[in-house]
Amino acid sequence: MRIAKEDVDIKMEIPGAVIRQRTDFGDATGLGKISGECFTLSAGVDTTPLFQGLEGNLCQCPHWGFVLRGQLTTTDAEGTQETVKANDLFYWPPGHNVKVDADAEIIMFSPQHQHSHVIDHMIKKVKG
Repeated sequence: MRIAKEDVDIKMEIPGAVIRQRTDFGDATGLGKISGECFTLSAGVDTTPLFQGLEGNLCQCPHWGFVLRGQLTTTDAEGTQETVKANDLFYWPPGHNVKVDADAEIIMFSPQHQHSHVIDHMIKKVKG
């Protein structure tokens, strides 16, 4: 399957962040349907307040991805941090927050049901 980034539905757009998600992008046995996602994020974006209310106040969805540009740092429940930057492949296991260190664009693949739940939660947080 192939899709141009511009054709991936915008699920959320707020100052500093555009989150695109294409559902039904594949199937990973044991994880169900996969979504393909394109995130454009500005330096300073921090998911911590958006994940408040989720289990452990963290994103509990795993992600596999690639950083097109920029730099991001994840923090897990134990406080362990990992930084990814342009041209890095990454895997973020369940239980993380993300802070954008430099304007970034990333491509991710995530279990659709789990990540749609997280995105819907973020949308509700933004709407108040």
